[in-house]
Amino acid sequence: MTATDAAGPGTRGPAGRGRAGLLDLRPAPAAATRARMFAAQTRLELILTLRRGESVLLTMIIPVGLLAFFTAVDVLPSDTEKSVDFLVPGVLALAVMSTAFTGQAIATGFERSYGVLKRLGATPLPRSILLAGKTAAVLAVEVIQLVLLVAVGFALGWDPSGGAGAVPSVLALLVLGTAAFSGLGLLMAGTLRAEATLAAANGVYLLLLLIGGVVFPLSKLPGWLRAIAEVLPTAALSDGLRDVLADGSGPGVRNLVVLAVWAVVTLGLAARTFRWE
Repeated sequence: MTATDAAGPGTRGPAGRGRAGLLDLRPAPAAATRARMFAAQTRLELILTLRRGESVLLTMIIPVGLLAFFTAVDVLPSDTEKSVDFLVPGVLALAVMSTAFTGQAIATGFERSYGVLKRLGATPLPRSILLAGKTAAVLAVEVIQLVLLVAVGFALGWDPSGGAGAVPSVLALLVLGTAAFSGLGLLMAGTLRAEATLAAANGVYLLLLLIGGVVFPLSKLPGWLRAIAEVLPTAALSDGLRDVLADGSGPGVRNLVVLAVWAVVTLGLAARTFRWE
């Protein structure tokens, strides 16, 4: 019998000390707070993302390469004043899609396949915290992408409109776009097999790159295809960023509504249907 036990029941005081002044070293297991779980999961996801070479290629190298290439070859319509002014907002949207959707869907799909998520499912970590941590890590990577692409854009002669007043609109679009693409990626990764996720994520990435208004205006698409493209998150994000950064206007109610609907629907479905294995 320990000194604490000898002091009788109900003697465990503040800081885990008994009445005899001795530390109570009996284990008191409990789950961490949701805030601590979220912080730890976000840090882990960010470290793992930056360690993966294919993720760095997809999220950093490809958007920069596309921006430099299409600025140099000048294939945009002649009524566009400067290619780089049209391209930078679209490539920013592409960077968000690369990180929040394609990279996250593939990585999470293989985490399920390798049993990583199954082991996490045996812990007190809720599905909502796992998904929130992955989304927060994506936001952190996007900050790096934003700085890199803006620097490259300025080096290529980009001249954005709107000044400091455009920052709130740009941030609102990026956050909504991240939520929409994260929800779509996690929904795919949480329901499909890893191999199917890999194929589907790359296929959707290529499709959205071509018809999402990233490097070509939506006006160049056939009427029926343009109508479909306008309700896709890539077009809404690229057009919204272009309205703010190239035209100096607001992000557009339609663009915000499209992104918000995609975010709510996909994140809600992902949270309900996500499977650990």
